[in-house]
Amino acid sequence: MRLMILFSFLMLFAAAISVNAATARIEKLPFGKTADGVEVDAYVLTNASGARVTITTYGARVVSIVVPDRLGVMGDVALGFENLAGYVEDTAYIGAVVGRYGNRIALGKFALDGKLYTLATNNAPNHLHGGIKGFDRVVWTPKSSQVNGATRLQLTFISKDGEEGYPGTLTLTVVYTWTDRNELKMQYTATTDKATVLNPTNHAYFNLAGAGQGDILGHVMRINALRFTPTTVSSIPTGQLRPVKGTPLDFNKPTAIGVRIGEPYEQLISGNGYDHNFVLNKPAGKLGLAAEVYEPTTGRVLRVLTTEPGVQFYSGNFLSGATGKDGATYPRRSGFCLEAQHYPDSPNQPTFPTTILRPGQRFSQTTIYEFSARK
Repeated sequence: MRLMILFSFLMLFAAAISVNAATARIEKLPFGKTADGVEVDAYVLTNASGARVTITTYGARVVSIVVPDRLGVMGDVALGFENLAGYVEDTAYIGAVVGRYGNRIALGKFALDGKLYTLATNNAPNHLHGGIKGFDRVVWTPKSSQVNGATRLQLTFISKDGEEGYPGTLTLTVVYTWTDRNELKMQYTATTDKATVLNPTNHAYFNLAGAGQGDILGHVMRINALRFTPTTVSSIPTGQLRPVKGTPLDFNKPTAIGVRIGEPYEQLISGNGYDHNFVLNKPAGKLGLAAEVYEPTTGRVLRVLTTEPGVQFYSGNFLSGATGKDGATYPRRSGFCLEAQHYPDSPNQPTFPTTILRPGQRFSQTTIYEFSARK
């Protein structure tokens, strides 16, 4: 009798595995062609529950993230465009991996090993997100797979020595893994043949009510940080690490994004809202909580975990009303970003954690977006 029960259990277990394997899948779709004739594809990663993520080889961009709300209703929570043309015209880095240096470098200049390097000042007077043609505007080389039921997309780009003014030939790989627990894991690795600076991050915009479903001011935010890096009027860090306590940047207790965004605080005025790097309250290099966001009307929750020392919270202050998927528009503050990163302008700030990568070293960074829903 026990053998029969054991056999029945094993058969049910095997059937469950078979159903899972049949449901979790990767689909490759054509997404357009660049002006110079390079084919661009989109990969749809679907897990066992039917939740899915779409990523394009152009800019390693997250196109959509479809996850359930508290009632199990699926909705797309990532801002994005239906085809390549939308991303070519985009100026907000929507969904992109940015680099070599995510965020800003003051006046587009930095010194490394006694040599001064000059970069594009594409966010005058500063350098922003890798320059005129950063990682967000190139086609990455894909390789898809399934591992232990999770769907995985590996994207690789080789940035040549001198590209956008940066030294060294850099090989960067980003592995996106979509799990049955609705986790989007991003694992970055890189090597270089010459000393360089590197600070890649993902610039996804989220609206947990659904992309195009109003503003994000009612989202309730918690950021695991006691300090932030205050900036000048041109968004360059002063070099200080200022306590968040007593300021509108204190999100240690869950607080709606819109509650204090209009306060006459000099940091909010100069940034036109939230656009600040928070110093995470966790050990350096260890995976830990960066932020948690809750959307009350749908119950959706986003948790961000990272090995990085900082996270940039951007409240979509300069979104301009572009038309995205399904005809939705993305006006000001219709999406927010949580960009796990090293601090802005680190190459010019000797007290900040270093972003220098040298030959023989291996850069690694892990960030996880976890999605769930509260009843």
